[in-house]
Amino acid sequence: MDVRSMLKPVVAALAMLGLATLAACGGHGEDEKGKDGATPVAGQTVTVTTVNQVDLPRTLSVSGTVSAWEEVPVGAETGGLVATAVYVDEGSYVRQGQVLVKLNDDVLRAQLAQQDASVASAEALVAQQDAALERARELRERGYLSQAALDTAQANQRTAAAQLAAARAARSETATRLDQTNIRAPVAGRVISRNVTRGQIVQPGTELFRLVRDGRLELDAQVPEADLALVRPGMTAVVTADQASGPTGGRVRIVTPEVDPQTRLGVARIALNSGTSLKSGMFARAEIALGQLPALVVPSEAVIYREGQAGVYVLGNNSTVRFVQVRTGAREGDNVVIESGLEAGQRIVVKGAGFLADGDQVTVAPATAPARAAAADAPAAR
Repeated sequence: MDVRSMLKPVVAALAMLGLATLAACGGHGEDEKGKDGATPVAGQTVTVTTVNQVDLPRTLSVSGTVSAWEEVPVGAETGGLVATAVYVDEGSYVRQGQVLVKLNDDVLRAQLAQQDASVASAEALVAQQDAALERARELRERGYLSQAALDTAQANQRTAAAQLAAARAARSETATRLDQTNIRAPVAGRVISRNVTRGQIVQPGTELFRLVRDGRLELDAQVPEADLALVRPGMTAVVTADQASGPTGGRVRIVTPEVDPQTRLGVARIALNSGTSLKSGMFARAEIALGQLPALVVPSEAVIYREGQAGVYVLGNNSTVRFVQVRTGAREGDNVVIESGLEAGQRIVVKGAGFLADGDQVTVAPATAPARAAAADAPAAR
């Protein structure tokens, strides 16, 4: 028997074995597929917690520009005179009524001396006419003087009195102008600008100095319209600036009743305590103490970021999760305040949230303790 005849039965046996193996494999794949035709996928095991509402000592972070509480310009009421002395400079603190600038008053003093003489002359004339009128009345009573002569004496007396009043008024005007050569501080405060030098001819109405009344400064804090209703006059604040030596206390003086339609910001004016190292025009930040306010808190571990947006995974009734964007606020220990996006009582994923996608089905592990439900001894949120 040749070799080919010997190999034919072996090849046939191997072929039959291969067909049997393929048939067995095909049958096993159909059994694995399941009744509904879909391969089951086990859900990821996660832990969940409940969104809680608690009362927390809240603060609001704002920023703005330091400005004067009230700026007072100081100018000259009389003009055309030379400044002979300037007594204060920028940064000086002045008292109300303190002389800031002295103007040349030589001409006005000469005019005042002349008008003093005019007043004295008018007073002498009035005395003379008073005596003449008294004599005319006596003579008229005795029948030695006509009524026309008495009328003339009365007219002369009134003319002399009018001349005296005019002389006194002219002297008062000159004395007032002379006093105005001493330019005084209308209020107590700190000098923030000076626009006069010795030898300068000062014109009436020209601004020579600008004062911050009582040296008081305030921060014009920009407040988002969503938070504007939380801020009220009288609330305390702590103000800081990079260029200041330390924090400064303050108190909200007023909340403006309008919101900028472009920026959607309102203004809270915070009066700063005296002795601050802040200067007018500085940029500063403030933390306004809002008091105890209700807030939604969740574990910070539950907050994740998708495409740069903070959010949490909310657990649905069918054990699927959906990603919900949130706006976060201050941190409170291991928790974070949620300002928008969630409601109290919702269940959110904590552990395992970073590995989920929207619509995933999960397996819930035994629930963890919910976010702290009280903060009586908690420090103020920053």
